[in-house]
Amino acid sequence: MKSLPLSLLVGSGLTLIFIIMAGLSFVWTPYDVTALNIDQKFLDPSLLHLLGTDHFGRDVLSMIMVGTRNAIAVSIIAVGIGMIIGVPLGLWVAGSRMNGGSFFDEILMRGNDLIFAFPSLLMAIMITAVFGPGVINAIIAIGIFNIPVFARMTRGAAMGLWSREYIMAARVCGKGMWRISYEHILPNILNLLIVQATIQFSIAIIAEASLSYVGLGTQPPMPSLGRMLNEAQTMIFFAPWLAYFPGGAIVTMVLGLNLMGDGIRDVLDPKLRQRKGQDVVA
Repeated sequence: MKSLPLSLLVGSGLTLIFIIMAGLSFVWTPYDVTALNIDQKFLDPSLLHLLGTDHFGRDVLSMIMVGTRNAIAVSIIAVGIGMIIGVPLGLWVAGSRMNGGSFFDEILMRGNDLIFAFPSLLMAIMITAVFGPGVINAIIAIGIFNIPVFARMTRGAAMGLWSREYIMAARVCGKGMWRISYEHILPNILNLLIVQATIQFSIAIIAEASLSYVGLGTQPPMPSLGRMLNEAQTMIFFAPWLAYFPGGAIVTMVLGLNLMGDGIRDVLDPKLRQRKGQDVVA
């Protein structure tokens, strides 16, 4: 049995740590994240407060645990919205085009071009600014951007399979477009979608932190990693841990997800794994 890629092991380990932290925060945190203790503000990291306290005396570790939970929840739901809508849309458009209907394909592609013309963060800021700040609107904004990402990827991968012999055999047997898409096309592109999902998770985490940083994401009193960075920027010279720890949490989560996605791609794509092995030997 071949060993798993190092990137997959490291990325999965880092991601698992934050998942455990997020899950644990549902039932326990070292301190109450909404309780104010002004007499304990700006305490250095110690055994009593492992990551110190902020300007309201709140425990930084407890806030990072809850902030991680919010970031993961937003990213899972937002990416789920993108996949649930984008993947069937991409399959439908690819099947329609290969069966003689290019009109819907043109509409989808031009719609994708319109959405991609705006940076994802700018679009999220526009949506949350119009409909108001809050975690729900942040999820909707990030989810809307994920829809064309998955639709475009699904369409491109599916169109490359519609000309294969086994797809032609399925059509000769009388199978319809949707049945072929879900029985033959989707299983063969699932590895690409899984890898893309891990990448979009990391992008969603950054987007949620960015929205919270400008005050359009998770609202007080619930902690957010992005808002923690915003509050820490004026205190970084005398309380640097307020910026280091939440910023490090964001970087480590994104790094873990990207490494895990790279490792999953190596496992699911034997040709890529073989090519990397040849490069190492060379």
